[in-house]
Amino acid sequence: MTTHTNSWPAGTPCWVDLMASDLERTQTFYRDVLGWTYSESQPEYGGYCNALVDGDVVAGLSPTMEGMEDAPHVWSVYLATDDIAAHAAKAGHAGATQLLETMEVGPFGSMGMWADPTGAAFGMWQANEHTGFTRVEEPGAVAWCDVMTADPAAAREFYAAVFGYEYQDIGDDSMPYALFTVPGGDRPAGGIGGPAPDAGDAQPGWSVAFQVEDVDAAAERVRRSGGSISSEPSDFEYGRMTVAAGPDGEVFVLMTPAETM
Repeated sequence: MTTHTNSWPAGTPCWVDLMASDLERTQTFYRDVLGWTYSESQPEYGGYCNALVDGDVVAGLSPTMEGMEDAPHVWSVYLATDDIAAHAAKAGHAGATQLLETMEVGPFGSMGMWADPTGAAFGMWQANEHTGFTRVEEPGAVAWCDVMTADPAAAREFYAAVFGYEYQDIGDDSMPYALFTVPGGDRPAGGIGGPAPDAGDAQPGWSVAFQVEDVDAAAERVRRSGGSISSEPSDFEYGRMTVAAGPDGEVFVLMTPAETM
């Protein structure tokens, strides 16, 4: 079991959440696919609830907020910060556009949303009582987060300026990709890359991969539960993966890491 109860180092993907058009339907879907249970929805926070794996928080779900009915349904990725005002200022100076003003979320922490200069949206989370994921890299929990954009060089420059990312290139000219490490980190915390050659007009964005014990079995659970598979299970250097979509069309990855990871 991989648990983490302290605040995450600044710049590390530390949380993901999703607005659902039908919260009960979405909860049922991810319960069937990933085995999640849930904390009680909190009316004072718009019906938000935490998804749990063996009692540890791994993600958030909420009903669609009033006035945001036309907003796209996507998994939002939040990067940790120990000073949201300072990192917000750096993001603005580096060319980000603020999408949601910073706000305190009760005793849990503070958040805001931005779009980086390439158009990829991301959140920042300054932890208080809620430190983000408390379980990672286990079945049902987040295994990996990355940002894919048509201008990965600009994205790399931006996140280095804001969070001090350092990079290790593992891609090639046809599909650039780099692992990033945050200051003080001892291993890669995520990735930045360009779209696959056959991706068409893919929109820039952060994405999340959830770990499962068996990708092929999980893909079948997605189909049975009303989701879809856009990329069939396949092996890659670091394991086996498939690209799926949930009840509102939200895209996510399911992966089983290679045993050597």
